[in-house]
Amino acid sequence: MATRAEAPPLGPAFAELLAEVQSYGVRVDDVIEAREAGAGPADAGMVYIEGTPVTFPFVSEFVESSPFVIGRDGDGWALFRDGDRLAAADIPPRPRYYERSTADGIPYWKIALLHLDSLASTVIQTCAYWGNDDQCRFCAIERSLEAGRTIAVKKPEQLAEVATAAQELDHVVDVTLTTGTTRGPDKGALYVGKCAQAIKEATGLPVQGQFEPPDDLAVLDEVKALGVDTVGIHVESFDQAVLDRIAPAKGRTSVEGYFRCWERAVQVFGRGQVTTYVILGMGEDPSLTADLCRRAVDMGVYPFVVPLRPIPGSLMQDELPPPPDYVESMYRQVVPYVVAHGLGSWDVNAGCARCRACSGMSAYETMLDDRDEQGRRHLPLLHAG
Repeated sequence: MATRAEAPPLGPAFAELLAEVQSYGVRVDDVIEAREAGAGPADAGMVYIEGTPVTFPFVSEFVESSPFVIGRDGDGWALFRDGDRLAAADIPPRPRYYERSTADGIPYWKIALLHLDSLASTVIQTCAYWGNDDQCRFCAIERSLEAGRTIAVKKPEQLAEVATAAQELDHVVDVTLTTGTTRGPDKGALYVGKCAQAIKEATGLPVQGQFEPPDDLAVLDEVKALGVDTVGIHVESFDQAVLDRIAPAKGRTSVEGYFRCWERAVQVFGRGQVTTYVILGMGEDPSLTADLCRRAVDMGVYPFVVPLRPIPGSLMQDELPPPPDYVESMYRQVVPYVVAHGLGSWDVNAGCARCRACSGMSAYETMLDDRDEQGRRHLPLLHAG
């Protein structure tokens, strides 16, 4: 299987292709490991294209009209558009640790999934916002629980057991832990920290914890002490009007509330080790979005910009992803600023931005000259506009 280190240098045409694939989705002529529902953006078919990790929509109805197909190409696989071969593809095999179960009979894959080279788990699969007026419209966190594809709460010792097996059998390089929001003031962050602690003690793997801003920001210090290396504190949209509409509880925290939390988080975890999802295609103001991405970067926060993926079973299941031209234009505005200020997916220790497969940002980051004699990276060969 192609690995991150083997990925070839990427050019503008490949970066544009990724934006199209992630907006239109891909039909797949085989069974692939994927994430169909869950917390946050999902519907993620997971492959490598030309050695680059990529996820894309593949189960939503709109994908039926996609021009892209991953199909057989000799002894391997390739990405095709309207029958024309575009690039080599690699479909990862079923993870070996999926064949194991706990002593009480729970399959390991119900505890944590393999996202390419990253182990990922929603440690609490229920959410205080689910099924009421506060439900995040893009999220389907409890759908996978209702379908019997996971369990409600993953115990720290279960996660440590699964992480050990995944490290030994499938060579995972990091762990991503997220959670449904709990009703306590820490919003579930401390339970994420306890799970991270167990995994860290068992494997030593770097861990990202993902949770909402806790009421008391001192919780961030506690989470760090428990073993979390990086945090994902996801604002979802920098447009306050959009946030109020698509994630009302997060709207009450407010965009400014996220900035206050990030300021403390960067003090605790360091520049580049605090990330946030920024979802495109929900009616946001593009100029405002780019401006506040830059403000986050100035603070030391990596804005992980992704196109909307409407998930079957979510309140936005009938929406469409944004056009690839729009997504690409946002990458072109945000990525040069990210790189110029010393941030990048290459420096994030764990989590979604480290994996990078759900965004095209890293394809633009890769279009860099070598480091100069001072070790600084040059801007991508792209410009805002």
